[in-house]
Amino acid sequence: MQLPERAGNPFTKSASGGRTISAVMLPFFVVLPPRGFGVLTTTGRKTGKRRRKCIHAIRRGDRVYIVMIRPTESAIRTRHISAWVLNIRANPTVELRLRDGSFTGLARELTEPADIAHAEEIYCRTVNPFDYVECMFHRSGRPTRAKIEELHRSWFEHGVPLVIELQAGSQAATDSS
Repeated sequence: MQLPERAGNPFTKSASGGRTISAVMLPFFVVLPPRGFGVLTTTGRKTGKRRRKCIHAIRRGDRVYIVMIRPTESAIRTRHISAWVLNIRANPTVELRLRDGSFTGLARELTEPADIAHAEEIYCRTVNPFDYVECMFHRSGRPTRAKIEELHRSWFEHGVPLVIELQAGSQAATDSS
C-alpha cells in the first residue's frame, strides 16, 4: 500500500521523481523561495561537492525544522535514507537559503521524544500560501488547511525529522517561517 500522497503522482512515487521535482524548482527557489520552503546545501560525503535540495522548511527563531520524505511505502519498510541526510550525518554543517536570507547552521536528526513532539507540532500545524499549491500536487480535490496538515503529518510520521540550528551571525535571526 502506498501513502495517499504517492498514489497517483508518478513524480512522488520514487526517489528519482522527487529529485526531478527538486531540480525543476531549484532555479526559482534559489532566487526567492516561497515562505515555508528553502534550498538546503550539504557537502557530499564521498565527493566533497556542494549538493542542493529544495525542501519544506519551517523556521522558528534560530531553528528550522525539515523532514526527509520517504519516496514509497516499501522504502519505509526498508528504512530508505536520502543522500542529503547521509551527507548531513557525515558533515552536519549546512547552508540554508530561506525567503529571508541565507544562513549557515548545524543539522541533526531528532531522536528525543520531546524534541520530536515539539517539531511535529510546528512542522505539521504551520501552513503557508505555497502549501496550497503543494497540496494540489500531492492530494486530489480542493486543497484545505486540514488536507495540508494531514499531508505534512504523513510526511513527518513516515519520514526522518531534522532540525537545523542556525549559527549566530550567519544572518539576523528573526522569527519567521
